Amino acid sequence: MAETRPFTDRELLVASHNAGKIREIVDLIEPFGITVVSAAERGLPEPEENGTTFEENAYTKAYAATVATGLPALSDDSGLCVDALGGDPGVHTADWAKLPDGSRDFTMAMRNVEERLQAAGATEEQKRTARFVAVLCLCWPDGHAEYFRGEVDGTLVWPPRGDKGFGYDPVFKPDGYDVTFGEMPASEKHAWEAGRGDLGLSHRSRAFAKFAGAVFGAQ
Repeated sequence: MAETRPFTDRELLVASHNAGKIREIVDLIEPFGITVVSAAERGLPEPEENGTTFEENAYTKAYAATVATGLPALSDDSGLCVDALGGDPGVHTADWAKLPDGSRDFTMAMRNVEERLQAAGATEEQKRTARFVAVLCLCWPDGHAEYFRGEVDGTLVWPPRGDKGFGYDPVFKPDGYDVTFGEMPASEKHAWEAGRGDLGLSHRSRAFAKFAGAVFGAQ
């Protein structure tokens, strides 16, 4: 990873059009007194994501946003990696939810995952292991970029449970819990605070804890 650059700006652009991701990142970064704006608010186009890793896609989004605005940009590329499906959908997690008109239907996406698990014979809990991965990329207009990766292991349930969170949350039950991310309040899913010394529960809060530690010196 590149050497950490001191963050002295008071405004940060979140390079995302995903309302759920923007809401989660704003909730996490708000305690540091940073003003957050999003690529959606600025009317920025969504760049094509054709990378083969979460890091490549995160950089694509962050770099496009920081060049367009002159602000340091923080992007998130994340996905669900299912062991019985060879790591799919992985970097194509959002694509599995895409409809012909460009909108996304995650109810359909969760059903697609379940149908493929059934076809693979992954009907027992021990065969339904998966992990959520999140990579944050902080990028400046000169191309300098830093990466922060978080992961959380779990198993996939069916049918979906809970109406909290977004995306595939209702089918993902993190290890050590009896509830899905879709059944958890945000305060539990993102249980991270500066000074607590832990990484939190969700993949995004774990990536954010590393980001905050490196950039803001939060422990």
